[in-house]
Amino acid sequence: MQSIPPNPIPSIAAGLVMIFLAVLILPFKVRKVEENLEIFFLIMGILAITISGMWSKEIIINAIKDPVSIGGTPIGIFQVVLIAGLFIHFYNEKIYRGIVNIMNKLGLKIFVFLMIITLGLLSSLMSVIVAAVLLSEIVAAMPVSWESKVKITVVTCFAVGLGAALTPVGEPLATIAISKLSGPPYHADFFFLFRLLADLIVPGIIAMAILGAYWVSKEGDVKAEIPEYGETLRTVVMRAVKVYAFVSALVLLGHGLTPLVIWYFTKIPPSVLFWVNMISAILDNATLTAAEIAPELTLLQIKSALIGLLVSGGMLIPGNIPNIVSAGRLRIKSGEWARIGVPLGLVMMFVYFIAVNFPY
Repeated sequence: MQSIPPNPIPSIAAGLVMIFLAVLILPFKVRKVEENLEIFFLIMGILAITISGMWSKEIIINAIKDPVSIGGTPIGIFQVVLIAGLFIHFYNEKIYRGIVNIMNKLGLKIFVFLMIITLGLLSSLMSVIVAAVLLSEIVAAMPVSWESKVKITVVTCFAVGLGAALTPVGEPLATIAISKLSGPPYHADFFFLFRLLADLIVPGIIAMAILGAYWVSKEGDVKAEIPEYGETLRTVVMRAVKVYAFVSALVLLGHGLTPLVIWYFTKIPPSVLFWVNMISAILDNATLTAAEIAPELTLLQIKSALIGLLVSGGMLIPGNIPNIVSAGRLRIKSGEWARIGVPLGLVMMFVYFIAVNFPY
C-alpha cells in the first residue's frame, strides 16, 4: 500500500474534498445517481483512489474480497444476502406465515418493540448482516403504510448498528478496534467494547425500540396478512450483486479518502471529532476506526470516537451495512432514508455527546 505523505498536498486534498462533497450531495439532488448508487459510489471510489495515488494490489484484493470474507472468515455480506434471498424466495410463504402469526398474537406495537431490542442486542453475536436480512423480511410482512415501514427500518438499523459494536463478531468496526487496542495499556479482549460501551448502547437500543413502537402505534390495531411475494429469482441474485458492488465501492472510497482523515481529522480535539465523525454517514466507519483509534488515546477519547461513528452510521444508506442491505431489499430511496435518519441521528448525537462528556 502506498505511504501517505505526512503533510497535506493541496492538489490531492482539493480533489478528495470535491469527491467527498459529490458523495454527500449528488445522491439527493440527481435522480439517476439515487437510482444507481452502487455504480456512482464505485466511480467515486475509483476516482478517490486514483487522485490519492493509493492504488495497490492489497487494496484491489480488499475491494474484491471484503464483500465475501469478513475478518478472514469464509463467509461475508455477499453470501449471506444471496443465500438468505434464495431461501426466502423458495420458502417465502412459510416464512411470512410464521412472521404474521407471531405479529398477530403479540400485536404490532409489542412486536416491533421486541423485534428492535432483539435484533439490536443479538446483532453483536450473529452479525449485522444476518440482522439486516431478518429485518428486511419482517418489515416486508408488516401491514403498515410505506412511511411507517421506512421509519421502522431506519430506527431498527440504528439499533442494530449500535448493538453490533458490543463484540468483535458483530461488525468490522468492532473487530478493528479490538485489534488495535489488544496490546498495552488496554489489552482489549472479546468483551472490552461491551464493558466500555454497553452503558451507552443498551439504553440507545431500548430508546429506538420505544420510538419504533410509538411510530407503529399510529397505524392503529391492524391484523397482518401473508403478503404477496413479488421477487423474481433474477431480482434476488441482482440484489446480492448490487450489495457486493456497494461494499466494494465503499472499500475503495474509504481507502481513497484516507489521506484526508490522516491529514486533518486525526488532529481534531476529541470533543470536536465526535461531531466531525458524522462523515461516517457516507464513509466506511471501519476505515475511520482504523485511522482514529490507537492505544495512545484515553478511554474517554476512544468512547467518544466510537459512539460518534456508530450513531452517524445510521443517518444515510451508505453509512452502515444494515442500511445498505435493508434499503436494497425494501427499495428505500436515499431521500426517504435521510428524512428520517438525519434528524434522528442529530438528536442521538446530541444526547450521546452529553452522556459521554458529562456523565454525571
